[in-house]
Amino acid sequence: MPRFALKIEYHGGPFAGWQRQNDVPSVQGAVEAALARLEPGPHTIAAAGRTDAGVHATAQVAHADLTKDWDPFRLSEALNYHLKPDPVSILQVAKVADDWHARFSATDRRYLFRLISRRAPVTHDKGLVWQVTHDLDLEPMQQAAKHLIGRHDFTTFRSSICQADSPVKTLDALDIEAFDIPHGREFRFHVRARSFLHNQVRSFVGTLERVGAGSWQPADVKEALVAQNRAACGPVCPPQGLYLAGVGYPDDPFVE
Repeated sequence: MPRFALKIEYHGGPFAGWQRQNDVPSVQGAVEAALARLEPGPHTIAAAGRTDAGVHATAQVAHADLTKDWDPFRLSEALNYHLKPDPVSILQVAKVADDWHARFSATDRRYLFRLISRRAPVTHDKGLVWQVTHDLDLEPMQQAAKHLIGRHDFTTFRSSICQADSPVKTLDALDIEAFDIPHGREFRFHVRARSFLHNQVRSFVGTLERVGAGSWQPADVKEALVAQNRAACGPVCPPQGLYLAGVGYPDDPFVE
């Protein structure tokens, strides 16, 4: 059976998350239903990461095994036709080796978090960003983020329902940029690691926002990390600003 890698973009608002669930819409369920329109199912696809309810993706990766040796472009066109009107798009399809796995072959995952600071409610980006109405200072957040880089026990920034075997992870990058928008500023958090704990990125951003607002000092983030105690974490920010923005592989199947 030929195996295909799928690069997927989606708006997470209408879904209960990536993972298929009974009686609620999911991104996985939408893609599998589209596959069933092309070939008899049932179909089970595997993804690089399981995003939560309300979380978006600009470059999720999954793989599917099919019976027909599809032309990758025609497969992407057919899937996009059957995915309508769901806010899910197959950006690219590539044929991969039988042992290639969207999750286990991945070497890193990259997330983007968008945070807007302005008084007036957002309109065009509603549901796509986290908005706060107070000012934020970029430099203290950047200083605080440096304490999180590297290999640490991230118990403080781990959800109580996280199923990972260990809270020890290596954070490769946490870069923050800011730029002006009409009547406000947008802050973008770029985070990269091989793997993440449940709610880790949202815990980072919620805590760093407190630093930008002046309620925490950069050194407080280091103390929270060292505490290895969930109670030491700052607020966990809402999901709508979070995007799975890329997945790395030793040989990227989407590079021609």
